[in-house]
Amino acid sequence: GTMDAVRAGPFGQLFRPDNFVFGQSGAGNNWAKGHYTEGAELVDQVLDVVRREAEGCDCLQGFQITHSLGGGTGAGMGTLLISKIREEFPDRMMATFSVVPSPKVSDTVVEPYNATLSVHQLVENSDETFCIDNEALYDICMRTLKLSTPSYGDLNHLVSAVMSGV
Repeated sequence: GTMDAVRAGPFGQLFRPDNFVFGQSGAGNNWAKGHYTEGAELVDQVLDVVRREAEGCDCLQGFQITHSLGGGTGAGMGTLLISKIREEFPDRMMATFSVVPSPKVSDTVVEPYNATLSVHQLVENSDETFCIDNEALYDICMRTLKLSTPSYGDLNHLVSAVMSGV
């Protein structure tokens, strides 16, 4: 699955093995499952990892969360995690890099609903949200970078460039 691909990939060594948290099933493109059921079952484990990493910091300034607004896990569980981090660290900055879905990129009909439910949570719990247009990422890959079939790796590379200010 996705976790195995990350571990085996070129950046797998950057992550501590005990920082990986995963469940048996996904949220199935359902914001409510990610926010209230499947995600809610895992969020305390994720918070334990966040707490452990925060305790290891000399001067924690804040958090940067990268997630999608279209699916159930990134949108539903992602916004649940953001609200829980906000509760626990109310005086720390919360910045999100939120990938906004596009009907030209995906045909999942519930993505606009997931995004709408997520935006309300982001307004309440994020200090700054950088909206990343999925369709624009594809356009940049195809028109500017001349990639005929951009991969998720190509899209993620663009997102990382945006996040680093390049």
